[in-house]
Amino acid sequence: MQSVIPYVRAALEDRRFLILLFFINLGGTIYGYIWYESQLRITEPIFLLFVPDSPTASLFFTLAVGAWIWGRHWKLIEALALITLVKYGLWAVVMNIWTLVEVGTIGPSGWMLVASHFLMAVQAVLYLPKYAFGIWHIAIAGVWTLHNDVIDYVFGQMPIYGRIMEHIRIIGYFTFWLSLACIALAVYGWRRRSVSVAAGAQEPLK
Repeated sequence: MQSVIPYVRAALEDRRFLILLFFINLGGTIYGYIWYESQLRITEPIFLLFVPDSPTASLFFTLAVGAWIWGRHWKLIEALALITLVKYGLWAVVMNIWTLVEVGTIGPSGWMLVASHFLMAVQAVLYLPKYAFGIWHIAIAGVWTLHNDVIDYVFGQMPIYGRIMEHIRIIGYFTFWLSLACIALAVYGWRRRSVSVAAGAQEPLK
């Protein structure tokens, strides 16, 4: 298994693959904003930035990939991408499965959302070694993420999910801990990278 990892890593960082990934995420981002159109129509202007959670998360990742293609790192964007992609990717999977349990069906579009959002989270984790953000970038991204939870569950701007909206308090509690877990994941990635860099710097010259 260890012998396969370098090849997978090389494929993930290949410029041609990054360009493909950029356009896939760009398309998903545009579709996501269109999906939110009906809710955005009834949203007060002050909250518009915070309502389309998933497409904004994929927009962060699209921008991060675009920077990688040109050999750059937009560190705050990378921190926002990791935390929010994993958070809203897993959140949407849980909400759709919860809807399935409550209603009995979610239809083809529901399963499409489950698959696409799960892959959102997976791609963010696959690029853990690629990110270059520091602890302050994580702190800012963490504030953004928790502030978004306040907007969603204190000001009532969460995505509309039909019947399970009656469980809004439980959903809000779950989302808060999911946010903390995703922030912790970013800290783990930063610490692991820092330890790896420090170990490499201490290796004696041959």
